[in-house]
Amino acid sequence: MSAIAYEPVVGLEIHIQLNTQSKVFCACPADSWGAPPNTHICPVCTGQPGALPVLNRAVVEKAVLLAAAVHCQEIQARSFFDRKNYFYPDLPKGYQITQYDQPIGRRGWFEVPLPDGQTRRLTIHKMHMEEDAGKTKNDPARGARLIDMNRCGVPLIEMVTAPGLRSAGEAAQFLIRLRQLLRWLDVSDANMERAHLRCDANVSIRAAGTTGLNPKTEIKNVNSIEAVRDAIETELGRQAREVSAGRRVEAWTLEWDEDSQTLHKMRSKETEADYRYFREPDLLPVEVADAWREAILQRLPELPLERRARFIEAYRLPAYDATILTEERSLSDYFEAASAAFGGEPKIIANWVQNEILRLTKEQNSPAGGLAFTAAHLAELVGLVEDKVITRQTAVGLISQVAESGRAPRALVEAQGLAQISSDDALRALAREVIAESPEQVQAYRAKPALLNWFVGQVMRKSKGKANAPLAEKILTDLLAE
Repeated sequence: MSAIAYEPVVGLEIHIQLNTQSKVFCACPADSWGAPPNTHICPVCTGQPGALPVLNRAVVEKAVLLAAAVHCQEIQARSFFDRKNYFYPDLPKGYQITQYDQPIGRRGWFEVPLPDGQTRRLTIHKMHMEEDAGKTKNDPARGARLIDMNRCGVPLIEMVTAPGLRSAGEAAQFLIRLRQLLRWLDVSDANMERAHLRCDANVSIRAAGTTGLNPKTEIKNVNSIEAVRDAIETELGRQAREVSAGRRVEAWTLEWDEDSQTLHKMRSKETEADYRYFREPDLLPVEVADAWREAILQRLPELPLERRARFIEAYRLPAYDATILTEERSLSDYFEAASAAFGGEPKIIANWVQNEILRLTKEQNSPAGGLAFTAAHLAELVGLVEDKVITRQTAVGLISQVAESGRAPRALVEAQGLAQISSDDALRALAREVIAESPEQVQAYRAKPALLNWFVGQVMRKSKGKANAPLAEKILTDLLAE
C-alpha cells in the first residue's frame, strides 16, 4: 500500500512593532530595547485605576500606510478598539486593547516571489492595531519568574493571513518580503532579534489534492526567519507521522525551543470565545476622514517589487542586480540618483553600488542615504574612471578620502596629482624598468605567456596605481616579444 501524500497548509499571524516615538496609548518611549526593566512605564500602560488611554495619531497613520501597501480593499473610515480578556502575569490590566471585528484594514493581498521563479499571492484577512503585553523571564537562581512591563503599550499591527502557504520555505519567503516592505515604508525597523517582528504559524496538513482544512496547531516563540522555517518543517513532519499512524492532530499551542530545535506543548489552543471580546469603553471610534487618508497615502512610495520590475525594464539591468538594488529603499534611491547624475550606462553605476557602496554601508553601519560619500560623488568618480582620467584602483582608494574630507573627487585628483599615466613614453619607461628587474620572470614568461598579468601588476605598483592598465599591457607585450 502506497503512502499517502500530504499537503502543508500554513497561515501566519504576524505582530509588527511600529517605530513610533511613543507608545500607542501613552507618552512613554516605545523603544525600550536595552533599557532597565520597568523604567519605560506609566499609570496608563501599567493599567493603574483611573488612568485613561489616548490614541497615538502616528500609529493610525502607519497602519493606514501599511494597509494600502498590502492592497487592503477596505481601509476603514471608522474602526473600533476592543478588549481581549485573558490573564497572564505580564498583562497588568487583565485585558489587551486590540481590534476585533472592525479593524483598520481587511481583504488585502501580498505577492511573494519564490526562488523557482513563481509568485505566490497570499490573502491578508485583516490587519489591526493593538498594544503589546509585557515580558516575563525566568530567574533560576532565585526560583522566580520576573516581569518587565516596559513593552506594555508598545504599538503593534497584527496581520492575519489566509492559510495559503504550501511549505515552510514559502513562509520564510513571505517574511523576508514583508520585512523588506516594512523597512521600505519606514513603519517598522522589523528586527526580529529585538522583537520588532514576531510570527506565530498556524500549521496543518491535508491529503494532497483535497481542499478541506483540518485541525491546526499554532507555533509561538519564534524569533527569526530561519527558526520559523525550521519550526514549521518540524511540525509538518510530526503531523504527517501522527496522521500516518492513525492518530488525530490536536489543536495545540506549541512553543519552539531554538536551542534544542524541538516543539513543546504549551496549552490547548484557545478559541475566540475564550477571550470574551467587547468594545473598549475608554476609547472613541477611530475616524479616518477622507482628507486625512489622502494625506497619508501621498506618502506611499513606489513599492519594492514594482521598482524592481522598473529597474529591469527602464535600466536594462539583470534581474539579479535589480533584486540587490531594491533590497533597501535607501540603496535604491542612491542608485537612481547616481545613475541620473552619471548620465551613462546604468549598469556601470549598478556595479559600483553593489560592490563599493554596499561595502561602505556595512563598514559604516549606515544606510546608503546616510553616507558622506553621496550619489553625486559616485557619479563624478565613475565618470573620471570611464573618461580614463584615473584608474579604478585609484578611484576605489579615493572613496574614503571623499567621505572624510567632503571634497569632490575631481578636486582631490587634481590636488594630489592622481591623474592616470597614459603617456606612451612614461609607461614604456616603467615597463622597461620592470623587465630589467625581473630576468627570472621574463624567462618564465617565454614558456607561460599568462604571466603577462604579473608584469602589468608590477607596472601598476611602480606607478602607484596610476598607469593605464590596457596600454601598459600592450607595451609590455611588445617589449617582451623583442
